[in-house]
Amino acid sequence: MTGTLTPDRITTLRSALRAADQRSNEEWLRSLSARKLEEIEFHDLDRTVVPNEMGPPQYERETGNKKFYSTTDLSNRYVADWIDRHSRNRVVLDYACGAGHSTIRAARAGAGLAVGLDISRVSVEACRRRAAAAGVSGNTFFVQGDCENTGLPSDSFDVLICMGMLHHLDLSYALPEMRRLLRPGGRCLAVEALDYNPAIKLYRWLTPAMRTEWEKRHILSLRDIRFARRFFEVREMRFWHLFSILSTPLRHTPLFRPALAAGDALDRVALRIPGLSLMAWMFSFELVKRSE
Repeated sequence: MTGTLTPDRITTLRSALRAADQRSNEEWLRSLSARKLEEIEFHDLDRTVVPNEMGPPQYERETGNKKFYSTTDLSNRYVADWIDRHSRNRVVLDYACGAGHSTIRAARAGAGLAVGLDISRVSVEACRRRAAAAGVSGNTFFVQGDCENTGLPSDSFDVLICMGMLHHLDLSYALPEMRRLLRPGGRCLAVEALDYNPAIKLYRWLTPAMRTEWEKRHILSLRDIRFARRFFEVREMRFWHLFSILSTPLRHTPLFRPALAAGDALDRVALRIPGLSLMAWMFSFELVKRSE
């Protein structure tokens, strides 16, 4: 079972996080493999904001697949509700936190401490600014690190959040590390792209610049879930977004919301059907560390 939240737990973890944040960055970078350095370069560019005098800030890399995320209301609501239910008085790790939205959500939901870990320094610095703007700097901590080898204390976290990041990692290292970080009875919510739909696979093949070489070759499948069962109990597998994606071309028109609602309604039924569910764009699942 997850442990009682005590000041000592928070103090010990904050000390470890400060030590990780204050290490020699040059030495740490030299310790990383070429694959991880490529991830840093890719995501630093992805998160670099450039001025835009004509409107909202823009990012250095504007990838074309971002338009499809306008259709993910169903999974977004599920994730938000899950974070709200599981964060209060817990120590939460947003694993490869990216923009930090889940970290900040957990902090607002009452987490004793919500930690965002990401390999991109640009992401970490942007997350700190967002947390300050959201008024949650007091119970958040963002740190640059390697998700396959965090160096953080064992059994530190009650909850892990993995939002579209496992396919960036070598699971033979990441899953044991996640298990080590979680306290007995702790749980992880993972949301990932799914590697079966031939049309989506073709789109990924036709847009190579939108992802790293490793990412392209490691979109998750049920084989990865079988591997995860070596380390965790797997629960609550759900499949998301098939017909809803078809509303994407309408996103700037008055027809978008009705079309998305219709697609979501179809998905609620179709993605419960075995076989057809594997055509989903995304799936989610919980990983629970067994109490020993």
